[in-house]
Amino acid sequence: MLLPRRTKFRKMHRGRRRGETKGQATVQFGEFGIKSLEDGWITNRQIEAARIAMTRKIRRGGKVWINVFPDKPVTQKPAETRMGSGKGAPEHWVAVIKPGRVMFELAGVPEPLAKEALRLAGRKLPIKTKVVKREADLFAS
Repeated sequence: MLLPRRTKFRKMHRGRRRGETKGQATVQFGEFGIKSLEDGWITNRQIEAARIAMTRKIRRGGKVWINVFPDKPVTQKPAETRMGSGKGAPEHWVAVIKPGRVMFELAGVPEPLAKEALRLAGRKLPIKTKVVKREADLFAS
């Protein structure tokens, strides 16, 4: 599972998910990618499930890039606990996703297989996604 080695603070505020993504809006490393169409939190387990779905579909060929990392702790209080007495303990880790973010990339496999693998990976995620292709480089020599 993905989680940070160490963090400055154990607990974090929930925050807001307004606006579009600041970076990683285009396919940069591979040929195809999964782009988010809405905002949300993706847990470390969901990222792992999507990665496994992709790699199983493409078998041994190709290369996979994961462009999201779960660095936000989500806390939860124990069951049947009374209100008050502080914030709960960190339970799991999430990555904050905004619309337009390319989360996974794939290269080295034929287009139909890549699209099917990315579609399967997108099904493992709790947000709407679409498969995108790398745009032609403007400055390619």
